Amino acid sequence: MSKRITIDPITRLEGHGKIEIFLDDRGNVEKTYFQVPELRGFEVFSIGRPAEEMPRITPKICGVCPTTHHMCSTKALDDLYKVDPPATAKKLRELMYSAFMLEDHMLHFFFLGGPDFIAGPSAPPAERNILGVISKVGLDIAGKVIRLRRECRDVITHFGGRVIHPVCGLPGGISKPLKEEDRLRIVDVAKNGVEFAQFALKIFEDIVLKNKEYVDLILGDVYKHATYYMGLVDKNNKVNFYDGDIRVVTPEGKEFARFKPGEYLSHITERVEPWSYVKFPYLKNVGWKGFVDGIDSGVYRVAPLARLNVSDGMATPLAQAEFERMYATLGLKPVHNTLAFHWARLIEALYAAERMLELAQDGEITDPHVRNIPTATPEEGIGVVEAPRGTLFHHYKTDKNGIITEANLVVATVNNAAAICMSIEKAAKSLIREGKVSEGLLNMVEMAFRAYDPCFACATHILPGKTPLFINIYSKNGDMIKTVGKG
Repeated sequence: MSKRITIDPITRLEGHGKIEIFLDDRGNVEKTYFQVPELRGFEVFSIGRPAEEMPRITPKICGVCPTTHHMCSTKALDDLYKVDPPATAKKLRELMYSAFMLEDHMLHFFFLGGPDFIAGPSAPPAERNILGVISKVGLDIAGKVIRLRRECRDVITHFGGRVIHPVCGLPGGISKPLKEEDRLRIVDVAKNGVEFAQFALKIFEDIVLKNKEYVDLILGDVYKHATYYMGLVDKNNKVNFYDGDIRVVTPEGKEFARFKPGEYLSHITERVEPWSYVKFPYLKNVGWKGFVDGIDSGVYRVAPLARLNVSDGMATPLAQAEFERMYATLGLKPVHNTLAFHWARLIEALYAAERMLELAQDGEITDPHVRNIPTATPEEGIGVVEAPRGTLFHHYKTDKNGIITEANLVVATVNNAAAICMSIEKAAKSLIREGKVSEGLLNMVEMAFRAYDPCFACATHILPGKTPLFINIYSKNGDMIKTVGKG
C-alpha cells in the first residue's frame, strides 16, 4: 500500500497547487500538505517604479481579479498622496467594483465551486465542470450566466478601458465621468443582475438545500473550523466591499478588534513555512499556535462567509432577507461550516447587484467632477478593499519623488492560507480510512479549498531574493537519506 497520495494539479481554481497526503501504517491520514509551487515577484519588482504605475502593474498579478488589485492600489495612492476623491468618483469606483463582484461570484458558483454540488461531489471528472452544470440546469440558464458576465464585464470595460487590466484609477479620483446614456444602460444591467442573483439562489435552494445529503455534508464536521473572522464593515456594521473599518470577531462571534486600514500592522503579522511560497498571516494579539482551531489560535478567515459573520447584516433589502434566512437555517452565528461559503457568496452577489442598481440610480453619479488633484509629498500609503476572496491590503512606501521603495501586499487568499491548509487536512483525515481512496473522495478533499475560491497567482507574490531548491533522496523503503540543494 502506498503511503503517499498526491493530487497534482488541483483543479477549478486560479493558479497552481498540489496536495500531498501521507498515510500511516494503517492507511489513515497522518499529515497533509497543501503546497503552492508557483512564484511571482510583484513586491520586489515594483521597487523603483513610480507609485502612479502601481494600479497598472498590480492588476497583472491575476487575470481573474485584476479589478480588485486596481481598485486597492488606487485607494493606496489616495492615501499615499493624502487626497480625498470627490463623492462622485467614489461612487463610480464602487459602481464598477460592484459589477466586478457580481460577475466574479457568478463565475465561481457556476464554473468553479458549484459543479461539485450541481453535478455532484462524486460525479465523473468530465461532468464536474461548466458542461456538467449546463446538462443539469439547461442551455437557457447557461446562456443567461454568460450574458450576465459579459454585461458586467462591459461595464468594467466602460470605466476601466479594458476588462482584464483596467487603467481608470487615479490618485484622487477616476479618469472620466459617466454620461447619462451610459448610466441608463448600466441600470438595465444591474436590474438583470438582481434578477439573476435571485435565480441563482433559487438554484442553490432547489439543488443543495433540498438535498439532505448535501445539507448533512454542509452541516457535518468534515468541513468545519471554529476560527476568528475578518472583513470590512460600514459605520452600521453592514457588509461593504469598497470602504469601511476592518472588523474581527472571535469564534463565539464577539467583536475582537475594529481598526482602520492604516492600522493593520498592529493586528496582523505574517509567517512562512518551508513547504510553500504562500505566507501565513495570523492575529498578532492572539499569536501563532499552529494550524489549529479555537479562540487561542490566531488563525482567522476572510471571504464571503467571514464578511457575513463579522457583520450585522447586508445594506440592501433583498440581500438582507437572504442573510437572515441563511443564519435562521443554519441556526448559529458565526457559522463555522466551510461549505457555507458558497451560500454566502450568492447572497453577496445579490448585494452587489442591488448596490450596483442603487449607485446607477444615484442623482450625483453623472456629476463631471471626478478627480481632486493631489499636492502632498508622498511617503506611505495603505489601501484596503474586499476582494471576492477576502480582505486585500496594498501598502506602499516611496521616496519624496513618489518612487516605490517598499511594497507589501497581503492578498485575500493569503489571509485564508492557514485555514485552507487546516480544511484540506481535516477533510483528508475524515474521508480517507484504511487506505481506501477513490477519485470521488479525493475530489471531496479538493472541495475543502474550493469553498474559499482561492487565487494562488495573487497569493504567491513575494520573492525573497533567491529561489530555494531542494532535492530529497529516499531509499526504496521510503526513508529520506539525503537532501541536496540550496536555499
